[in-house]
Amino acid sequence: MSGIMNNNDNDNEQNKENMQNGDNKSNEEQENEKLEKQNEELKDKKISEFGQTLLEDNDKDHKIHLLSIIGEIEGHECLPQHNKTTKYEHVLPQLAAIEDSKDIDGLLILINTVGGDVEAGLAIAEMIASLSKPTVSLVLGGSHSIGVPLAVSANYSFIVPSATMIIHPVRMNGTVIGVTQTFEYFEKIQDRIISFVVDHSKISYDNFRNMMLDTNKLAKDVGTILVGKETVENGIIDFMGGIKEALAKINEMIEGGGN
Repeated sequence: MSGIMNNNDNDNEQNKENMQNGDNKSNEEQENEKLEKQNEELKDKKISEFGQTLLEDNDKDHKIHLLSIIGEIEGHECLPQHNKTTKYEHVLPQLAAIEDSKDIDGLLILINTVGGDVEAGLAIAEMIASLSKPTVSLVLGGSHSIGVPLAVSANYSFIVPSATMIIHPVRMNGTVIGVTQTFEYFEKIQDRIISFVVDHSKISYDNFRNMMLDTNKLAKDVGTILVGKETVENGIIDFMGGIKEALAKINEMIEGGGN
């Protein structure tokens, strides 16, 4: 009898141990599920608030940061709340974090902007151009005004067939003093923009300046509007293509060591 009771005790202890292991495993699974849910919520928040997320290719083990530049580029002054904006104080620190991160392999920039603050737009463009990691931009809808330097700031640029780019002279709001120095200041700002675009694309200085000052292309403004293929033919954008081509290019650059 005693032998039978001992065997039963051992079985009970084993069952308890198995149940505890099962509970531990269940707790671990619950913790993992909780972390996954938190990560998904964080990704959703980054998309909704900042237009950013991380694209992970499990087959190639590539992690590509996706950055959206949409609406109007907001500078030192806040725009009305009903405006869609890209705030440079959000984008600049994020670009610095991308450069410093060992987990991010490249940057894909989606652009659909009407332009905006010149200083803020050039600041973002210069940051993108100075990144050591592979960068690709994709123009969707439009990339107007200061959006042109943003589009060409990446290592390679793409544009969809229906997208447009408007090139026009610099404008200024507020009080303008009608003296020679004002026009010289305008010239300097325009020269900075033209020089940046020329340095990061295949168009010449004179051709871009002529497009900027053309009086025959826009009905109510001075400048030029280019649609899809025309931006490539004029040497501003590198390739025609969409998200498939842009992703293929940045993955190719990552595999090739950034070239």
